[in-house]
Amino acid sequence: MRANSPGRSSIASAALVLAAGIAAWPAEPLRLIMLDPGHFHAAQLHATMLSGFSDEARVYAPLGPELAAHINRVSTYNERAENPTHWKLNVYAGPDFLARMRSEPAGNVVVLSGRNDRKIDYIETSVRAGQNVLADKPWIIDSKDLPRLEAVLNLADTKRLVAYDAMTQRFDIAYQLQQALVNDRNVMGQPSSVLMESTHSLFKGSTRPVWFMNLGQQGEGMTDVGTHLVDLIEWTLFPGQAIDYKRDVRVLEARRSPLMLSKADFAKVTGVSKWPAFAEPFLRNDEFAYFVNNDVSFSMKGVRARCSVKWDIEAPNGLRDTMLAAYTGSNAQVQVRQDKEEQFLPEVDVIPADPARRVAVRAALQTRLEKLASEYPGLTVADRGKALRIVIPASLRIPDEQYFALLTARFLGYMRNPGTLPGWEKPNMITKYYITTRAVEMAREQERGH
Repeated sequence: MRANSPGRSSIASAALVLAAGIAAWPAEPLRLIMLDPGHFHAAQLHATMLSGFSDEARVYAPLGPELAAHINRVSTYNERAENPTHWKLNVYAGPDFLARMRSEPAGNVVVLSGRNDRKIDYIETSVRAGQNVLADKPWIIDSKDLPRLEAVLNLADTKRLVAYDAMTQRFDIAYQLQQALVNDRNVMGQPSSVLMESTHSLFKGSTRPVWFMNLGQQGEGMTDVGTHLVDLIEWTLFPGQAIDYKRDVRVLEARRSPLMLSKADFAKVTGVSKWPAFAEPFLRNDEFAYFVNNDVSFSMKGVRARCSVKWDIEAPNGLRDTMLAAYTGSNAQVQVRQDKEEQFLPEVDVIPADPARRVAVRAALQTRLEKLASEYPGLTVADRGKALRIVIPASLRIPDEQYFALLTARFLGYMRNPGTLPGWEKPNMITKYYITTRAVEMAREQERGH
């Protein structure tokens, strides 16, 4: 099985995976701590009951709408008609919530998903208190915090704790297949370049908290959602390999541009009709210059890569976010494309470098799929013009919301035996955040004329 590939777990029920992955915990039940939950991912951990865990979870947070939303989401899981959960939340709400958590560590796993500027503070506090940490991206949004990131990962190692980054896209079968094909030299050949593009919309039918629009709290596009793009490049090109950002990476070029928001746009996205104080330095003719569009080019172990993150106010006709991941090699390009044409399902295409290679590439592709059949049964190849499409049976796909459950199963396995956490995870995580934060830093430097 490939490094860090869920294999058959990706097509199993998430609840069964969770139960199987943590079957023999000690008699004393583990306990979850939700620290300042500000994103729906925090509640997704409660979508199933976790074997070996107490049904009582602690929540430490400031009093406010985000805490109320988290409680309501968990209540929804408890009250649903099919497979209801029975979580009991023990909530402490107050301005001193972090100190309170630190003074009475009553759990084993701290889950973080919320405001990005606070993540590294929360992670440091949790690890120092002896807690394992499962944290949503991004852990840092400023390059000055890279030493803190490295230090907290080292501290977790010393304490035999697991601090793990929630990189859920690794669990999507399309990206798992892309990883396998990119590393098959008979299919793709020698890799030469990578292009990653993602587009996102601010308004998707419900408002966002005002702080989401504060780049000092949320981060620019590359330091936020761009984290997934860089992670996929590392994981796809160099599975199981440690990447040293000081030796193996060069950030070559970076750019940023604003999404211009009118006061009406801002009100639609946040529900707030007045400009907040953080927006004032970025107002141009009463429009907010929201710097979330980023591009970065870098080389990694000799392979050139470009990542692009773009935000719109609202996708036309309510369409979803899009993604393109294209790896070009001497024989073929291996793409994952997720857009309207693909009904927003990530699909895998192999495009031969020239027509003369098509027969050989198709044969190599068929051979690879036969080798993957025990792990991913039912894959076939279909001709789609210049491309060879990997036809993925519906039975191999899982809903996006189950990725977090699968990630949790893996995290709990590492927590149970920290020695099983792959050695490449830490250096590659540091490299990932070096690239994303350096990209924003470089773009700002270029604007200032440095």
